[in-house]
Amino acid sequence: MSLLWPGEERAGDLFSEAAYLAAMVRVEEAWLAASVSSGIAPAQARTPLADLVSADDVRGLAEGAEAGGNPVIGLVKLLRGRLDGEAARWLHKGLTSQDVVDTALVLCLRDVLDRVEDELGAQAASLVGLARDHRATVMSGRTLTQHAVPITFGLKAATWLSGLSDAAEALRRTRTSLPAQVGGAAGTLAAVVGLARLRGLGDPVAAAQEAATTAATTLGLASRAPWHTNRAPLTAAADALVAAADTWGRIATDITALTRPEIGELAEPAGEGRGGSSTMPHKSNPVLSVLIRRHALAAPPLAATLHTAAASYVDERPDGAWHVEWETLSTLARRSAVAASQTTELLAGLRVDAARMRATAEAAGADLLAEQRSLTGFVGGEILAGTDAATGLDDYLGATDALIDSAVARAHEIWKDL
Repeated sequence: MSLLWPGEERAGDLFSEAAYLAAMVRVEEAWLAASVSSGIAPAQARTPLADLVSADDVRGLAEGAEAGGNPVIGLVKLLRGRLDGEAARWLHKGLTSQDVVDTALVLCLRDVLDRVEDELGAQAASLVGLARDHRATVMSGRTLTQHAVPITFGLKAATWLSGLSDAAEALRRTRTSLPAQVGGAAGTLAAVVGLARLRGLGDPVAAAQEAATTAATTLGLASRAPWHTNRAPLTAAADALVAAADTWGRIATDITALTRPEIGELAEPAGEGRGGSSTMPHKSNPVLSVLIRRHALAAPPLAATLHTAAASYVDERPDGAWHVEWETLSTLARRSAVAASQTTELLAGLRVDAARMRATAEAAGADLLAEQRSLTGFVGGEILAGTDAATGLDDYLGATDALIDSAVARAHEIWKDL
């Protein structure tokens, strides 16, 4: 929970410090097992590690992390103290701290991406329903804050849906390519190859590469060349999360505008104590939309920090640029999970006042049909549809139905179970 970021508890344990610690232990365990299976480490070194560390160890490891600049040094010392024999001797051999830190970041990030993808699917289901139910619900289309031409709320929902589809596709591309990090001290796997050679293996390089691939597979991650100084996996994930934030922010901004009392075309879902004021009892603030917009405004600078860091990497392992990524990525990821949950709730309970939409459009009918009149004057001939607001609005909707159908069909391709 957070007094400074209301709703933070929606993220639960995702990318928490306890979750990150557990992820680092998973990396060490996977590497130990891969070292054994590739013949680099003896069979006696294979052992489960998960039960050796708990959330109670976070505080001590965090306090000790400053001395080495990262938490892995203390973690390895802690694990070796709780192990014995070959497992203690071979733990972490061949890895470097960045291998563990980066792979653990990716594991935590994957969990967040999975949660966000699930939320996007739920949001899409709500929007498909809104697009279907309000296909013919006429409302004022607005551009640059002013009345433009008539549209339907179904089209607005379909437009929101297209944004979710874009975000989901970007998220899935990133999710399926998330890689493990196994490179050793300077990305050459020199220690792993050296250990394989000392153990008498016939092809030490092949054994080292096999160990790296096996560890990645065990963790459910892609195997690729070391990316110690190529941060594309992390910046791509951040960009995908920001793309989702952009879409949620755009939806929330529309909703905050349309819930204004003088417009009153939409209303957020009701809830006990939801949207109240400390001093004005009449208020019903669109608080979900406000909090979603908060994330949409804060997310891009976090991704920009990751891009700035990526451009600042130097040598074969960086100084500072690597370190700034960890908290930045965790913050972006957790806040994304929060905003995703809030958007799902918002869309599932969104209240549409179709009568108010129609009344507002009819009141502005002359303006909304001005383009139609200008076209007739330009080309000549008579307007086939009625020119009064009561009839003309429904006849000047262009390709609205086709656009809705296209957005919905694309969503069904992305989310097969809608």
